[in-house]
Amino acid sequence: MSNALIAIDKSKSFRIYLAVTTEMVEKARRIHNTTPLATAGLGRVLTAAGLMGIMMKGQRDKLTVQFKGEGPARQILATADAAGHVKGYIANPDVDLPLKSNGKLDVGGSLGEGTLTVIKDLGLKDPYVGSIALVSGEIAEDLTAYYYISEQQNSSVALGVKVDRDYSVMHAGGMIIQMLPDAEEESISALEEMLKDLPPMTTLIEDVAGRSAGLSESGMLEKLLAEIFDRLPENYRAEKLEEREIKWECDCSHERLEKALITIGKDDMREIIEEDGQAELVCQFCTKKYFFTKEQLEELYKQM
Repeated sequence: MSNALIAIDKSKSFRIYLAVTTEMVEKARRIHNTTPLATAGLGRVLTAAGLMGIMMKGQRDKLTVQFKGEGPARQILATADAAGHVKGYIANPDVDLPLKSNGKLDVGGSLGEGTLTVIKDLGLKDPYVGSIALVSGEIAEDLTAYYYISEQQNSSVALGVKVDRDYSVMHAGGMIIQMLPDAEEESISALEEMLKDLPPMTTLIEDVAGRSAGLSESGMLEKLLAEIFDRLPENYRAEKLEEREIKWECDCSHERLEKALITIGKDDMREIIEEDGQAELVCQFCTKKYFFTKEQLEELYKQM
């Protein structure tokens, strides 16, 4: 489980979504056995999806965030819902590239040129689909551009994942700031000035964690909120509205995989039955395996 805060500034000019997702990203790393580069890319997308999920209003609302590129990572995809449940995968968990000149992991290079697509299922007849060309592949910059281009929403997205020498996740987290309709003009300038000098997300989390011995996760998150927004003038400082959970949860099941099998077509199903006599399917999100006997496949074939 990872904690998230929703907050608003005192002037009601912008809303803040802030999360420390170290535990969730580490769980995803263990499930997919990712390289440090893959961990950084997948962790950023999972964190962003979790924050975007808790923005949704309806209890059954869901969204999918897909980064698809020509680079060696190929695709990073995450889904989330309004309850804070998140799951995701990277198409190439073994992706590896040299570090960038600044010593950072080259997430942008791993994706290359491509597209960012966000699909929101809000319980309407058709889902909302927004898509833009990748700006940099560095995830946060692309999501900032997505909000501006596709949703006409002035936003700032910050995401970070720090990987330890043993490949485990030391720190992970993210923040999305969104301007509100009646925002004061001065608030935009104040935010731009603050964000320009703000340290990376993982540096902020590491600094606060180092000074938060004995504090609960909730207390540490509130301290992180203050650490960031106390840099602003008094009237734009943040006030906590509510606390939420963001956690890894895969809802795969034997029934869901049955439905996937049925979609392959009668000819392919008959071929599996006659040549293999069984089938094993693996959930791409959690890597759990599901086994189908010949009798079960024959029953599915009849349904088709």
